[in-house]
Amino acid sequence: MTTLGYQIPNFDYPGLDRSDAFAATVSSAVAAEAAGFDTVMVMDHFYQLPGLGAPDNSMLECYTLLGALAQHTSKVRLGALVTGNTYRNPAILAKSITTLDHVSGGRAQLGIGSGWFELEHDSFGIEFGTFTDRFEKLEEALQVILPMLRGERPTFAGKHYNVVDAINEPAPLSRIPVMIGGSGEKKTLRMVAQYADLGNLTCDPAEVPRKLEALAGHCDRLGRDRGEIVLSWNRSACIAPTTAEAEADRNAFLATRGMDYTSLPADIQAMIDAVLVVGDAATVGEKFAEWKATGIDGFTVSLPAQGHMPDKVALLGEVLSGV
Repeated sequence: MTTLGYQIPNFDYPGLDRSDAFAATVSSAVAAEAAGFDTVMVMDHFYQLPGLGAPDNSMLECYTLLGALAQHTSKVRLGALVTGNTYRNPAILAKSITTLDHVSGGRAQLGIGSGWFELEHDSFGIEFGTFTDRFEKLEEALQVILPMLRGERPTFAGKHYNVVDAINEPAPLSRIPVMIGGSGEKKTLRMVAQYADLGNLTCDPAEVPRKLEALAGHCDRLGRDRGEIVLSWNRSACIAPTTAEAEADRNAFLATRGMDYTSLPADIQAMIDAVLVVGDAATVGEKFAEWKATGIDGFTVSLPAQGHMPDKVALLGEVLSGV
């Protein structure tokens, strides 16, 4: 169960050739495992996301990459943060995650969400639909995937998906934890309470207590023990032995995006500072301890400027393991 997850959200770094993306990712995952992270996750996207880079930045396909990382790690769980449900037939996704469980020796984790990045849907010819369509699809998909992961052969006739006696053999080696990503209080957190072992929030710090209350309320209404669910929060950091070094890494990363941090307007700097914790070990540790006090169960953390630096991944794991 993910209480301290390491997310790899990008593959382009200052001074790194695109052909080196996989090797750098392996080094990062190995460092995360050694540093005490319990899960390593990659994004399930085909284009890089706004804020992290341009659409034509490098983006390795999620499940192929996870299968490869399974051969270079031995303890960490492996999963997506999170799978875009719209990208795959749910029965095929159940087969993919089951195969990942086998090639990893029982370390697969299914992270899933409704899908939201319209550009890559349009570019790849994948139906995007309405907000309501995507949530309907997600709930239907869970009614196919979960039984297939639990040794059943579901027959399901829905508005969006249909399966008949769907076979999933060989069965998973382990009970695969299911994480639903998103922060919607009415739909997403209700589905976390109804279907999932884990949830993952992407929201501002001030919103966390309200999200926790919403999940608890759904659990009460559904008769679910809130203590059975691990709710983590997605954060990003830039850490180094000194704050000056961390700031230099941040600035080098932003420069590859055509931005000079020191010349940015104060409001843009504030936006960056709100989503990226920058500093030495003490500074980063204090901030995460402050967030831990909100009552959140865990964190999923990325190093978008430093993922190619195993020493920084190791330092982050060392710091967060003590929070």
